[in-house]
Amino acid sequence: MNFVALDFETANPKRNSPCSIALTIVRNSQIVDQFYSLIKPQGDFFWRNTRVHGITATDVAKAPSFVELWPHLQGLFTPDNLIVAHNAPFDVSVLKATTNLYNIPEPHFLTLDTVKTSKFFFPDLPNHKLPTITKQLSIELTNHHNALDDCHACAAILLYQAQHFDPQIIQNFIKPA
Repeated sequence: MNFVALDFETANPKRNSPCSIALTIVRNSQIVDQFYSLIKPQGDFFWRNTRVHGITATDVAKAPSFVELWPHLQGLFTPDNLIVAHNAPFDVSVLKATTNLYNIPEPHFLTLDTVKTSKFFFPDLPNHKLPTITKQLSIELTNHHNALDDCHACAAILLYQAQHFDPQIIQNFIKPA
């Protein structure tokens, strides 16, 4: 299985305010690379967001902007690449809102949401939040809402599901972004 797991954290409720990004690259069902960066957003930080992820304006003061990072990342967001996220509608909307903010052509790619696959494969769980799924599958999640930790956990969830369930069922969850 080949895919890229993605996770964003945002500075405020606006989807075009990413303050961190993480990518976990999986090739032949093995994690082969990762990327993490703080991002200096255009907007201000909102206290509720900071309370969730712990990132402050001071933390990102010298971080690159999304525009500076995009040339290094855009090659992963191609029409035939699968981008996976836990609650993919959020992460995909952050990417699209941010590219729109900076007048970057909107990327097109395939996407899969591990919340949806988890609801399908584990319908009896009390919820399908990342900590619940990782605990159920004995997947390490040290620092929830750290983009890199969340991203690795998401990749591990899909790899677990691919190993334990019919891969054809998983294919049914892949959609164009």
